[in-house]
Amino acid sequence: MSPGPVQVGAVSNRRPGSGRSAPMSSPPGRRARLWSSGTSRSAPEAREELRRRLLGLIEGNRVMIFSKSYCPHSTRVKELFSSLGVECNILELDQVDDGASVQEVLSEITNQRTVPNIFVNKVHMGGCDRTFQAHQSGLLQKLLQEDSAYDYDLIVIGGGSGGLACAQEAAILGKKVMVLDFVVPSPQGTSWGLGGTCVNVGCVPKKLMHQAALLGQALSDSRKFGWEYNQQVKHNWETMTEAIQNHIGSLNWSYRLSLREKAVAYVNSYGEFVEHHKIKATNRKGQETCYTAAKFVIATGERPRYLGIQGDKEYCITSDDLFSLPYCPGKTLVVGASYVALECAGFLAGLGLDVTVMVRSVLLRGFDQEMAERVGSYMEQHGVKFLRKFIPVMVQQLEKGSPGKLKVVAKSTEGPETVEGMYNTVLLAIGRDSSTRKIGLEKIGVKINEKNGKIPVNDMEQTNVPYVYAIGDILEGKLELTPVAIQAGKLLARRLFGGRLEKCDYINVPTTVFTPLEYGCCGLSEEKAIDEYKKENLEVYHTLFWPLEWTVAGRDNNTCYAKIICNKLDNNLVIGFHILGPNAGEITQGFAAAMKCGLTKQLLDDTIGIHPTCGEILTTLEITKSSGLDISQKGC
Repeated sequence: MSPGPVQVGAVSNRRPGSGRSAPMSSPPGRRARLWSSGTSRSAPEAREELRRRLLGLIEGNRVMIFSKSYCPHSTRVKELFSSLGVECNILELDQVDDGASVQEVLSEITNQRTVPNIFVNKVHMGGCDRTFQAHQSGLLQKLLQEDSAYDYDLIVIGGGSGGLACAQEAAILGKKVMVLDFVVPSPQGTSWGLGGTCVNVGCVPKKLMHQAALLGQALSDSRKFGWEYNQQVKHNWETMTEAIQNHIGSLNWSYRLSLREKAVAYVNSYGEFVEHHKIKATNRKGQETCYTAAKFVIATGERPRYLGIQGDKEYCITSDDLFSLPYCPGKTLVVGASYVALECAGFLAGLGLDVTVMVRSVLLRGFDQEMAERVGSYMEQHGVKFLRKFIPVMVQQLEKGSPGKLKVVAKSTEGPETVEGMYNTVLLAIGRDSSTRKIGLEKIGVKINEKNGKIPVNDMEQTNVPYVYAIGDILEGKLELTPVAIQAGKLLARRLFGGRLEKCDYINVPTTVFTPLEYGCCGLSEEKAIDEYKKENLEVYHTLFWPLEWTVAGRDNNTCYAKIICNKLDNNLVIGFHILGPNAGEITQGFAAAMKCGLTKQLLDDTIGIHPTCGEILTTLEITKSSGLDISQKGC
């Protein structure tokens, strides 16, 4: 079949030239048929035109069934709609030329390769079983309502980076969109404005406080470069936090302005599903308003986890509270070994505070463990104390104040030993929980992982309820990174409302841990690479290096480190990239693009480095781990 004009009319239930008949006990609905207009086109143009025409059928019909006349499952679905008195449009793929091409394009659009393939009011229902399940649950009847019965085309629950990206993209595509966003205050009473975790209590303030700590190191280095100053240099916590909060406030305002410019309705209320396609929004005063929408996107993100011990919520803080803390935290115990824990411990120590990190097991779980231990070693050499294999069992307030004084009792994970310590502040950074349990998902049947609250989705970010989608940190098995949520949100909106097919690529996503010595990575850790490809099929190239900026300042030689992991069975394709050094994030971003393009060790060798930079070290890697040769550096 070559694509041509869409015609709607009667189609025989018998396939031309075929002896098979199509059992159709229900009255035939209107039949949609695609056939060739005789226009010659190139294959890519023809395929794109076919895709547009299929999307036109989906968009233009209340019920659209892609079927095969002899398929018993298709017949069951047709009979169901007939029994409901619902008119449906049917395209019998076995009765049109080149129906296989139609089915192939449909599989790209829906990720479903079988028939029947059913759409109700532009929502992909799926096949026979899912349609009957939706009928039994009442969802099908709800979907059969006309779109005009809904207040909005799309409601996004959560005003973080991913939710805002999705909402604005949908609005650009001409849809009526609402964003519901409400920050439940932390146990310490902290809340914030529009923009989600990253902007308010995550990436943005974290990077700025990291920068504040780096400036302290730069001041120390500057004397070696000839800068002379006699006055005592000290850090003012209040000045820093005020400046950072002012910047965050400007970002909050810019997000609200952007939503207004795109005619996205912003409601500062807590969203909770009450029935299919209907959500209740409760504002700070407890006033409730209900809204309906054809589609929903859940983008509620995560919040810090607590220990569940005596005194944790009463006296401890989390990253929700730290960045707007109105006083210097003083002597601080950081509980946890996540990237949040190590980043916060790093910049607090860099600002001159006494910092201890209490670690239950390993540093930076999920990251390359060699790199994680190098991160920890550097922090320990620069003043951060580590208390390993201990967990807190009680936090007691000894004195009130700003900061006050707390006693922490901790127990060994390897025996009966307990320790006590006195601190001004206890910062919990032991992980985060998905904000999915109190938004009424059970009322509409959206499945979650009961253990962690994560939402399973297919590769289209679609939940088990066809009109409900999810993006961001709440997705099961996906990366918890702001740029990932933004990309997924934009692409989801384009698929739902713009006729696009591109899906979010969760492979080879770069990230950086902003510890005092930054750690950037992309691709597989060495442990995961060995699990996946076996050690004998890998070659690991590595080296220590000494940034030129550190030489005159007399800073640590042979501390910065880089390695790449190559698959020997695939032309030494780089499957893991890791660097520990200054500006690791900036370096990693560029190499991540190269990895997307299929970076190999030979391509790295063929690349001429920029001298003198830290990034150039990746273009001169010669020593393999398997060789056992010394990787120490003696000069630039």
